[in-house]
Amino acid sequence: MPDLSFQIEKAEPQRFTVAPTLLFKLRISNSVPGEIIHSVALRCQIQLEVARRQYSPEHQAQMRDLFGEPDRWSQTLKTMLWTHASVVAPAFQDTAVVDLPVPCTFDFNVAATKYFHGLSDGDVPLSFLFSGTVFHADGEGALQVAPIPWDKETRFKLPVKSWREMMDIYYPNSAWLCLRRDVFERLYQLKVQHGFPTWERVLESILPELEEVGKR
Repeated sequence: MPDLSFQIEKAEPQRFTVAPTLLFKLRISNSVPGEIIHSVALRCQIQLEVARRQYSPEHQAQMRDLFGEPDRWSQTLKTMLWTHASVVAPAFQDTAVVDLPVPCTFDFNVAATKYFHGLSDGDVPLSFLFSGTVFHADGEGALQVAPIPWDKETRFKLPVKSWREMMDIYYPNSAWLCLRRDVFERLYQLKVQHGFPTWERVLESILPELEEVGKR
């Protein structure tokens, strides 16, 4: 029976896709030498282990929206579920490397986006929790099916620059913000009434007043 282990070797942006996507190079190894693996239907839960890195004062300021004031972080800084991913690995013996695609979003209503955006350097500690099914051949060549145990996992430090590079590919010098429809309608009326050519000009027209209010 196969005894699989998993290791993330690196991550890189995938270009020319519909949505921003990171490709994690996943090595699958079988400790049973010479055993024929027909395929592996793999599911993966990816978590952000946010308590496993250090935060500069600048990063702490960026993280207030997620975790509150730093003096409360002993209670609020908890592992966060990032996303789920899946992949089917083709036939191999001993070991194989497959691409694990992870779609990403630049929606700032999503906690993971706020977290990644709040970091300017360093790594993001990730944990990958695996499950699924492995199809393999027994000693006589007959097809066998076995579950992947729930204790199979691995860790990886994702460079922040990899996430930023990916977003720069899909959203160069821009960001994506989702608004409630009634708020959008008010901004749209402001844009039409004043003849602002772009949404940037709409926001630039109201930001100085808001900044003054914040100073009071």
